[in-house]
Formats: sequence, structure tokens, C-alpha cells
Amino acid sequence: MSQSFCFDVLIIGSGAAGLTLALSLPDHLQVAVISKESLDAGSTRWAQGGVAAVLDADDSVDAHVQDTLIAGAGLCHEPSVRFTVENSTDAIQWLIDIGVPFTQDKPDHFHLTREGGHSARRIIHAADATGHAISATLLARAQEKENLQLMQNHIAIDLITHEKLGVEGHGCVGAYFLNNTTGDVDVITAHAVVLATGGASKVYLYTSNPDGASGDGIAMAWRAGCRVANMEFNQFHPTCLYHPQAGSFLISEAVRGEGGKLLLPDGSRFMDNFDPRGELAPRDIVARAIDHEMKRLGADCLFLDISHKPAAFIREHFPTIYERCLELGIDITREPIPVVPAAHYTCGGVVTDTSGRTDIENLYAIGETACTGLHGANRLASNSLLECLVFARSAAQHITGNTDFDAPFPQAPAWDASQVIDSDEDVVISHNWDELRRFMWDYVGIVRTSKRLLRARHRVQLLRQEIQEFYSNYRVSHDLLELRNLVDVADVIIRSALLRKESRGLHFSRDYPEPLPRAFDTVLTPKYLKELGEL
Repeated sequence: MSQSFCFDVLIIGSGAAGLTLALSLPDHLQVAVISKESLDAGSTRWAQGGVAAVLDADDSVDAHVQDTLIAGAGLCHEPSVRFTVENSTDAIQWLIDIGVPFTQDKPDHFHLTREGGHSARRIIHAADATGHAISATLLARAQEKENLQLMQNHIAIDLITHEKLGVEGHGCVGAYFLNNTTGDVDVITAHAVVLATGGASKVYLYTSNPDGASGDGIAMAWRAGCRVANMEFNQFHPTCLYHPQAGSFLISEAVRGEGGKLLLPDGSRFMDNFDPRGELAPRDIVARAIDHEMKRLGADCLFLDISHKPAAFIREHFPTIYERCLELGIDITREPIPVVPAAHYTCGGVVTDTSGRTDIENLYAIGETACTGLHGANRLASNSLLECLVFARSAAQHITGNTDFDAPFPQAPAWDASQVIDSDEDVVISHNWDELRRFMWDYVGIVRTSKRLLRARHRVQLLRQEIQEFYSNYRVSHDLLELRNLVDVADVIIRSALLRKESRGLHFSRDYPEPLPRAFDTVLTPKYLKELGEL
């Protein structure tokens, strides 16, 4: 049976951003944290490298800001970058205070590593499983809080706004959720709603992300009327483990930061031919270099070699990678690791300010779901977890000080499923899912052309019509909802890529190989597109 719930704050997503915000809100507020699968199923726990922050006396805010601006290829918003970096030390101290077990190289001194694009060692980490350590600690602290209700196996369907209800106002009052356990649709209303659902890399065939990275928050905000920006900038991690049984296993940036060398199948290095920084060049350059060499040679993969380092060093610094590779018959202390690029991070997202506010009142977006201006055209390594922490804490402060929690709880009608039937054609969903991810990989991948993008636009328009018809006539399911969100995200990625008549950062076009003299954000406004009849 469908249920209705009311909370002071509704947080959709239980990763680093969502849990940090929940833990930063006052204890007197009743807060729901919703996960569509298990509470630790998001991308956070898979992060290996660490968190970038100004933690060393030889480092500085200005240096970290400058590295971020360079990696962002002219599209970062410097005030947002500076806001993030200036709050980095406090954010890390907060993690230390709540018990995150960061690696120490001597008593009371944390080991800092260096990654591509950074001019200093500033990556604090927990061996090579930083995300797991942060996720486990945040979840443990959240489970101790009596004011937090943690709900799993609930996938959000759509936001409930004043506009959707046909009442006066421009705000968000909650969301509908499919309860995967019962199959019913529940309604949850709240004074403030936060999207912390992560990115959308599952829109590509090959990705380092877990299955849930289907752009749910971005798609819901877009359908509700929020602007999205810079969706053409999809970061492809250069080094995902290439093995038929590996799944989506990432080989951390820190392996190159600690001296790992990228090799061709014949054992020769190649990165110096593409960038003077070699293996420490930013991810977009490294990913394109690997993609170029694989296509030039017709190779299935290239190799990352750290075996010249002492075996004890490798096992100490990269225990997770070492063990996983060893399970697959690869001893990284003796032989190189086969790697390929894979979709990794969504640099664009829902447009927000430094408090996480969107275009809709009482609706916030944080973490990978948001476009804050921090990442620009390419995310600097290990700035993502930092963004989650800083903007979650900032959003918590704004929600606490600017929300009328004494107002009556907003009302929303129950979900109406009276006009739909059970589907007997779920093969349509799996077929469309596969088709979408394949043409996005082939036509909207690391290297793009206008012809490929136009092909993708034609395909996505047909798919959107087919999926919308399916959604309108059959009962919703987990797979259908994710597919619906992915096709909306694919649509805005393709639209954004077609609008950018240049190559910049993560967007490389053979038709426009040079950057324009000035950098501009790609901002899509649903209201404007609806007026043009394109939505």
C-alpha cells in the first residue's frame, strides 16, 4: 500500500554529499535520506584516490585555485573555485573529527599524494580506498542520529512542484518514489528538498561508475524546469581495468601520481608525445592520448606500469588495486595493468549557486548532480569529493537559516496509477537501454564530430518518444525510471555538444579542433526550449 511521509528536509541520495548535508543539519530537524538501492550503493565508496585540499605548509589556496582553473580550460567560475578551496581545510578537519581513517606516514601527520594536474602533494587519502572509508564513516555517524530516517530501495520518480500541483508559488514540495520492495509509489513532502543523486556516466556503454549513476537528479530537475549547464563535458577516466571479469574497476589516478608509466603494447612510453607533463597531464589529455593510440594501433587496451616500484610500496599504497588485480591473475608488482578509458564523471549538471540553490525555491542540488562552476570544462583530480563536502555544508547552512520550518507541511496527492497496466514487454526496456548507451559511446564519446552528434540526436529523439509512450501506459519499474532519466540526460548532453563550436577541455570535436578566444558556459533552459517546441 502506498504511503505518505512528511519531513523538514528530504535528501535524495546517500553518498558523500547527501550524508554530509544530513549530518550538518541541526538535530531538531526531521530529515529523510533516501537511497534507491542500498545506502552505500553510490559512487562515493568506489573513489580510490582521495580528497584535494590545502593541508601542507608548502601549499596554498592560490596554488590549488590556479591548478583548478588550468584544468578547467577557461570555464571555471573563479569565485566558486576560491570558495571551494578556501573551505577545503575545514571540510577535511570535519572528516577527521568524525573519524575518517586517513593514511598517516608518521604519528599525527597525514600522508599526502599527488595526482595529475596538481602542482603539489595535496591529496589526503585512506590508502587506495578513500571513498569507502568516507562512505562507511558518514553512514555510521548517520545511523547514530535519531533525527535522521535512512530509507533504502526507494527510487525517485519525479519532483513535486507548485507548478505541477497547479497552485500558487515557484517551489518544490517533495517527490514521488517507487518503493522497490513493495512495488507501490510513496509520496514524501518536505520544506526543503535536496538532490544529491550523483552523476550520469551510465549513459555510456563503458563506465567506471556503479549501475545507479543514471543522472536521476539532473533529469528530474530538468523536467521540473531547472536550467542545466555544461553537460557536454563528460570526463573519461583514462585508466579503467581492462579485463572481461573486472566490471567497472578503476585504476586510481594516484598510481600515475606515484610514478606509474603508460605504455604501448610494445612496452614503449607515449605520453611525452602528447603533453610535457607526461603521465601527470590532466585526465582529458591522457584519455584522448590513450584513445588515439588504441585507434591508431587497433589495440584493445594499453598498459599502466608501476612494477618498477618496490613491491612493499605498491602493496602498502594500493592494497585494493593490488588485491583486485591479483584475483584476476595480474600481479602489479611484476607486470603492467591493462587499461582503457571509461566514462567517469559528469562535470555539468543542475545550475546552482554556492549554497546549492537551484532555479526552484526550496530545491537544492549538491555533489555531482550540480554545476557549481568549480569544474569548468574538465574536473581536476580529487576535487569531486571536496565539492561534495564543501557545498553540502554550505547548503545545510542555507537551509537552516532560510527555510520556514514552522509553515504547514505541503500537501500532495497520492500517485495515480489507475490508467496504466503491467508491462509484458520488458524486453523493450533492455533493448532501448543497450541501444542508448551504445550510440552515446560511438557518437558522443571522447572524440566527436558534428555528423556523429546529429546521428545521436536523431536516435535519442526516437528513443524519447518510445520511452515516454511506455512510461505513460505501463506501471513504473526501477529499470524504466532509470532509462527515462538516462534518455533525458543523453538528450541534454547531445544538445550541449552541438551548441559548442570549439574544442575545449573534455569536449573535443574534429570539426572544431581549436578553442574559441573566449569561453562561455553552455546553459540549457527548459522553458525556452518548450517555447520553441523542442521539448
